[in-house]
Amino acid sequence: MTTLRPSRADDGAALVDLWRRAVDATHDFLSADDRQAIDAEVAAFLPQAPMTVAVDAQDRPIGFMLIDGAHMEALFIDPDVRGTGIGRQLLQHALALHPLLSTDVNEQNAQAVGFYVRMGFVETGRSPLDSQGRPYPLIHLRYNGRHPSTATAC
Repeated sequence: MTTLRPSRADDGAALVDLWRRAVDATHDFLSADDRQAIDAEVAAFLPQAPMTVAVDAQDRPIGFMLIDGAHMEALFIDPDVRGTGIGRQLLQHALALHPLLSTDVNEQNAQAVGFYVRMGFVETGRSPLDSQGRPYPLIHLRYNGRHPSTATAC
């Protein structure tokens, strides 16, 4: 059983570990130097960030989502449970709160791009660089209001 709850101070180490494993499983396009630099940024920021956490029956984090206003800044799922509906559950929770939700996705992360398209997001633009100015193109997406009842989770 997966439950969604707000993050807590004691989740920090587990969320950083989850982020690292999720990125290693899905972001093979990052250079080693950029991966290391991003890791340092995330390790400094993530433990204090307010987010929604998906937890298993033992209250262990298995996914998380960070939303700023109506923009989803992050959605990461433990690679051991990808494809079981946790990403979909988090995203549907976000859409219930923010029906005009937007997000950005790395163009090179084809699995994530496919997930968002299946969930009813449409492209609204592109950027040649990521938000830190690194050479990882982003696709800007916004939910189009289509019910994702037939979508599959990542």
